[in-house]
Amino acid sequence: MYGLGIIALGVHQLVILKFRSEILPPFPEWAHHYIIFPILTGIALIGVGIIISGLIKLKFVHTKRVCLYLAFCFLVVALICHLPYILIISTEKILQLQVWFGVGEALAYSGGALVIAGSFSENGFNEGGSHVIESIGEKLIPYGRIFYSILIFIFGCSHFVYPAFVSTMVPKWIGFPMFWTYFVGVALIGAAIAITFKIGVKLIALLLALMLFLFFLLFHVPDAIANPYAGGGNEIVRAFVALLFCGIALVIAAPDNSRQ
Repeated sequence: MYGLGIIALGVHQLVILKFRSEILPPFPEWAHHYIIFPILTGIALIGVGIIISGLIKLKFVHTKRVCLYLAFCFLVVALICHLPYILIISTEKILQLQVWFGVGEALAYSGGALVIAGSFSENGFNEGGSHVIESIGEKLIPYGRIFYSILIFIFGCSHFVYPAFVSTMVPKWIGFPMFWTYFVGVALIGAAIAITFKIGVKLIALLLALMLFLFFLLFHVPDAIANPYAGGGNEIVRAFVALLFCGIALVIAAPDNSRQ
């Protein structure tokens, strides 16, 4: 699920020929002036996503190593691009929750890659030695679930900050849109806190994965079908991103994932 979501992000970069907001914010501005950068980023994401998903297995490529490099890249973008843009360049938007979605998603992508890296055997990775980035990534693995939880927490808060908008996403046949808006908001915030502080992680992560998969089925798939061309296929990509987040929760819940 995670790999397919990364592939979708890469494909969308090639379709729109510009950076998605969570991949790179308006800062640095010069990077947006050259079409080659989003194209190369898209190609790289497609390749990495294919490797992580297991669609193609290459004997000379270690999937864990790929996950660590991907996690490092997204974390660097979050720290040196997203945060400076919010805290220094666009300070007037700092109190607006929506401006934090980009950095939250970048952190979640990084956290997801770390979570997946942590699910691999440590022994096989050490073959052939490791580089500085890999060593840093190894130390960051335990924080992967926290990076992921930050976005889940932001999503939960959005249900209380923008209840009128979020309620429109509830299918009419379900009914009680405001109730579900607040209920899901509480559930997301509670899941983020539980996963961060390791409170019933397996059960909470499984319930979160189930909820995210229901979002995929009930909200994102219908939106993708109804608006397949909007934003160059953005609704389709968002459906795959929902699966990506679901996949991260499933790996966190894995009983043998002791390093998380």
